[in-house]
Amino acid sequence: MVLSAPVRLTAIQSDRAAGVLLGAACGDALGVPYEFAAPPPGGEAPRMSGGGLGDYAPGEYSDDTQMAVCIAEVAATGVDLREAAALDRIAANFVRWRTEGATDIGIQTRRVLDAVKGHRPDGLGAAVRDAARALHEETGKSAGNGSLMRTGVVALAYLRDPVTMAEAARAVSDLTHFDPLAGDGCVLWCAAIRRAVLDGTFDGLREGLELIPDERRGHWAGWLDEAERHPPAHFPNNGFVVTALQAAWSAISGTAVPGDDPGSGVFACDHLRDALYAAVGAGNDTDTVAAIAGMLLGARWGSSGVRLDWQRAVHGWERKRAADLMALGLLTAAGGKPDRVGWPGCDRMEPPISQALMVAHPDDDGVILGNLVTDAVAAGVTAVVSLCRVGRSQFAGVPAANQVQVWLVDQPGANANTAFALDQAARIVLALRDEGHRVLLHCAAGQSRTPAVGARYAMLRRGVDGKAALGEMRALLADHGYYVNEELRRIVEAFG
Repeated sequence: MVLSAPVRLTAIQSDRAAGVLLGAACGDALGVPYEFAAPPPGGEAPRMSGGGLGDYAPGEYSDDTQMAVCIAEVAATGVDLREAAALDRIAANFVRWRTEGATDIGIQTRRVLDAVKGHRPDGLGAAVRDAARALHEETGKSAGNGSLMRTGVVALAYLRDPVTMAEAARAVSDLTHFDPLAGDGCVLWCAAIRRAVLDGTFDGLREGLELIPDERRGHWAGWLDEAERHPPAHFPNNGFVVTALQAAWSAISGTAVPGDDPGSGVFACDHLRDALYAAVGAGNDTDTVAAIAGMLLGARWGSSGVRLDWQRAVHGWERKRAADLMALGLLTAAGGKPDRVGWPGCDRMEPPISQALMVAHPDDDGVILGNLVTDAVAAGVTAVVSLCRVGRSQFAGVPAANQVQVWLVDQPGANANTAFALDQAARIVLALRDEGHRVLLHCAAGQSRTPAVGARYAMLRRGVDGKAALGEMRALLADHGYYVNEELRRIVEAFG
């Protein structure tokens, strides 16, 4: 069964939908090195340095995001996740992951999945759920954090209907975690994600209390109150769904949202970074707590609020990188259908103009200013920073690890974090150049976003002020249709 027509999202809401899996993966990868280990020393910020329980590579995410991908691959087709056939497919993905890709796995999840080895695909969802029930009856407890850590993407499939969303969240949770507390946690967190995507607030967590049974509603309200009174480390035994949710919510609600001040290098969406650091600081199951926090923070601040060095680094099972995770979220929110030009999922995006742009940056001939027509191979580049939508094979000759996609819409008022995204784009170009790469910096036409980021790059590299840097870009690209939009112009000049 396919769901009814999804909510038609604005560009900002789409950015937030794209941030859910991405935020989870970044939190996961930040927490990996510290799982059941010492926290970063002396107040040092967590880093995606790898290691951990699975000997992960730097930036590699763990079972939290791996299992979320198992769900997302089904959700992104537009099916109703409450249906038996959809749950069969999710269960089959879990079993395949257990056999082929699990770098780490919780004790409870392992026992459930191992109990159905060899089961036929038809009815696998029910078999997995029965195994979860049997484990609960045997042990008397099955409210671990293993379903909460993976279920956030479910919210994106039901943005129109919170009641149906709650049913789906519980059905997906029940596959491995029979205890109703685990389902409650998934319902609450999905309600929070739904509201964050639609409205850009964290109000949905409390709204979600109306979606869980009356007899447990008061308990959950008290647990949320407790989370708001204490720091994340107050909930160290966070393998339990309640304390995992409390630790994540404590990190989010207890972290201040900065005021936007681009000239001082401070942005409101720094809240995402700071709250993830706080989540890792909870200790113990750090990758899971940070993944749980990350999915809600990504829903609130969008993919454009996630640092680009994190986006470039994060990767994992089935070679999923940032762009792949964003695409899964967007397709889920869109009912499995790409937009009118086939994005995300198309091999190439068609350029809006026919003339290729390939001009060296005036301060650095290792940075090529271009557009979608630019031939990366002909330009001799080894890294690409894209300021527009691109296809999966748009720059096939450049390693995926050296391709960075920036969410930056060329329309005033259409971005959630315009100044942050613009600044991050320039800084990732700088970082790639420091690594010795020849970088293609481009947008669709090369006329607005490209010179705006090119100007910011000149400011970072040479210390020139924004007005002068834009003037240089105008002179350089005057014959190529230069027209930096008014919002981008104001932001570049506001940097100093």
